[in-house]
Amino acid sequence: MPNTNNTKPIKAIILSAGQGRRLLPLTESTPKCLLPVSGKPVLAWQIDALLAVGVENITIVSGFQVGLIESLLLQQYAGYPNIKTLFNPFYEVADNLASCWIARTEMDGDFLLLNGDTVVESALLSKVLNSEFAPITLSVDYKDNYDADDMKVQLDTDGWVKQVSKIVPPHQVDAESIGLIYFRSQGAYLFRHAVELALRHPAELKSWYLSIIDNLAKQHLVKSCSIRGFRWCEIDFIEDLARAGIIFNE
Repeated sequence: MPNTNNTKPIKAIILSAGQGRRLLPLTESTPKCLLPVSGKPVLAWQIDALLAVGVENITIVSGFQVGLIESLLLQQYAGYPNIKTLFNPFYEVADNLASCWIARTEMDGDFLLLNGDTVVESALLSKVLNSEFAPITLSVDYKDNYDADDMKVQLDTDGWVKQVSKIVPPHQVDAESIGLIYFRSQGAYLFRHAVELALRHPAELKSWYLSIIDNLAKQHLVKSCSIRGFRWCEIDFIEDLARAGIIFNE
């Protein structure tokens, strides 16, 4: 079990509202989170990994084809009453900051925030949950070259995040965010409060939640956790599905 100072169980919030248009035609009638990886939906991989590390309070923020997601939960996870969906009615006109706003009432204690297109193994989750304490822990990995679509991260010499954005200048890039963040103690409150403030401005509907993390990083609140060597895969394009199938071939 993960180390935590809280008596309340750790929660997980999975952001799965979008359709995944870059995966068309596969996502014409199926949300990205339900595409199969080695015969199992992406969302099921995520839920199973969370359950394996003792996280049973799971909220899936859904939107496109929410009924299919609800059917999966009913068929495979009926025995887990704390696995539920929250519907984001703005999924066609907003980005994932709005999904965080929809789930803000769930951010009342330590929680994991997971992108709905990131498949991870349970050992990776254990590494993050047992990481050195920080208000906000950003899971990062490393590679030789970073492309335009990577969420790039600049770190200081002690592993604290200096900035996270797709437009970090190449000479400042040290790592990439994999789409998994752990909020503890005041970090959960600060993130929730920042999300609530941001969505008072209509222009922020098109923002990513990592814009909030970027701002909090400038206050020395975000520490990195290296997950190098653990299995994970972000699924943005059709070729990513094939790569995920190789990585997670059981």
